[in-house]
Amino acid sequence: MKQDLSTPGSQPRSPLASKLAATAELAGRDAAKRRALLLRSVFAGPGLLYVTAFMAVPVLLVLVSSFFQRGRFGGIVYQFTLENFARAFEPVYVRVFTISIVIAGITTLLALLIGYPTAYAIAKLPKKWKTVALVMVVLPFWTNFLIRTYAWILLLNSEGPVNQTLLNLGVIGAPIGFLYTPSAVVVGLLYAYLPLMILPIYAAVERLDPEVAEAASNLGASRVRVFFSITLPLTLPGAMIGAIFVFVPSLGNFIVPELLGGDKIATVGNLIRDQFLVARDWPFGSVLALFVILLLVGLFALQAYISRRINGVARA
Repeated sequence: MKQDLSTPGSQPRSPLASKLAATAELAGRDAAKRRALLLRSVFAGPGLLYVTAFMAVPVLLVLVSSFFQRGRFGGIVYQFTLENFARAFEPVYVRVFTISIVIAGITTLLALLIGYPTAYAIAKLPKKWKTVALVMVVLPFWTNFLIRTYAWILLLNSEGPVNQTLLNLGVIGAPIGFLYTPSAVVVGLLYAYLPLMILPIYAAVERLDPEVAEAASNLGASRVRVFFSITLPLTLPGAMIGAIFVFVPSLGNFIVPELLGGDKIATVGNLIRDQFLVARDWPFGSVLALFVILLLVGLFALQAYISRRINGVARA
């Protein structure tokens, strides 16, 4: 005769009791999952609502508007067309995009060359000085962006401190026209967005495990070898995030090109603004804005792919 020996000293359960117990256990798990989901929704709800209202919906409106026609007096006529996309590839607009990408690319490269060593140096400071250094990095953000741009106009004009200093030192014989050049635009964008490069790289350097570099040094690797074999690859995702944070706003910025470049520098940011506010060609402006959005999505996809590859190699 068989006996239930699973729980010594206890009466064997009937099939009905076992089934009821299993059902109650599943119900308890489902209730716990629902409570956890409700809790996550409470905390994530405001953020999701904000992203939906101020990001997803505007992007959807831009996408929809790009397929319609401009009205005779501006605005949108809801007649389907693909002419706006074909128009965006005309040589004059391709040239504007090319100039904008070159300026944004140079700005990003300079920000990386300046920001990486700056972030690395801040990460290696004693703890009490790190806060001070980070405050100095973000200090320009406490001043109005327009005021900071006008400050560069005062610095770079023919009567400004830069020209006067060079004249007094005898370096130049006549004032140099720094303003209204691509170089002035790059300087203004670099000053505006350099902190956006420094902060992600600093966070990446701070997350590094010092024992990894120490182990490499103990195995005979030089500091240069440790940097290029360990530090640089592991901080590359942070550098790429910083590059995106600098490149995209530099591409779409219209204040700096307007003030420091004058009417000599046409960028995609100025072009999009003029389409919406001057020409009132909202469908074509939506197409141009959509191209910038797609470029942003592509850059983030590339950054995510490279990060996965680096993390996969690191785990292997």
